[in-house]
Amino acid sequence: MANEMINVLIVDDHQLMIEGLKPLLEDEEGIGKVSGANSMKEALDFLEKNQIEVILMDVNMPDVSGIEATKNIKARYHSIKIIALTMHDDIAIITKMIKAGASGYILKRTNMIEVVEAIKIVHNNGRYISKNIQNILMDNLMDPTEDLFSTEEKKPILSEREQEVLELLAKELKNDEIAEKLFISERTVEAHRRNIFIKTKTKSVIGLMKYVIKHGLIKINIEGK
Repeated sequence: MANEMINVLIVDDHQLMIEGLKPLLEDEEGIGKVSGANSMKEALDFLEKNQIEVILMDVNMPDVSGIEATKNIKARYHSIKIIALTMHDDIAIITKMIKAGASGYILKRTNMIEVVEAIKIVHNNGRYISKNIQNILMDNLMDPTEDLFSTEEKKPILSEREQEVLELLAKELKNDEIAEKLFISERTVEAHRRNIFIKTKTKSVIGLMKYVIKHGLIKINIEGK
C-alpha cells in the first residue's frame, strides 16, 4: 500500500545523524523513503520537488534555527507534520518549537521505537511529546513560580555553559577565542550563541548586550575587561 507509506525528511546539519537514522527508519513497517537535508535551504529545495509527510527537525541549524525553519515550512506546507528531534530539553526551546508549529518533540537520546511511534502518531494528526519532555513539562507546570503561557517578560534560564559563553561574548571575544577558553569546538560555541539569542529574543550581539545590561544577567566590570 504505497499510498500509506510515510515519507520522512531528516533536517540536521550532522550528516552522520542522517546516515545513522536513515537505514533504521527505512527498515520500519509503514515508513517509506527517508531523505536528509543539512540546512533550511536544502530542506526547502527538496520539498519543492518531493512528497514528504513528516520532518524530523533539529533545533540547531547552520543557517536558521529549527524554530524559524519550522515556522517557514509550516507556512508553506500546512499538511507536513514536524517533529523536533534534538538534544535540547530546555523548557523555553520546547515551548517555542511547539508554538512554531511542531507536532512533536523528542530527544536524540531516545530509542528508535519511540521515534517511529512519534512519526506514526503525528502523521495521523496526533501530537507526540517524549516521556523525558513530559516530565520536564509536568515539573514546570507544578512549579507555582513558573508559567509556560505567561506573556509577562521573564529572565531566561541559561545553562551553566551558556552563561559562560555569554560572559565571554560580553568581553568581545570571537567564537574561536571562546572555544579555546572553554575547550569546546567553534560549532558548539555557535550552538550556544543561537540558544542564547533564542532565549533572550535578541538578534544581534548589540541587542543581546543591551538585554544583558537591562536584566542584569552578568556582572559588568566597570574597571575594564
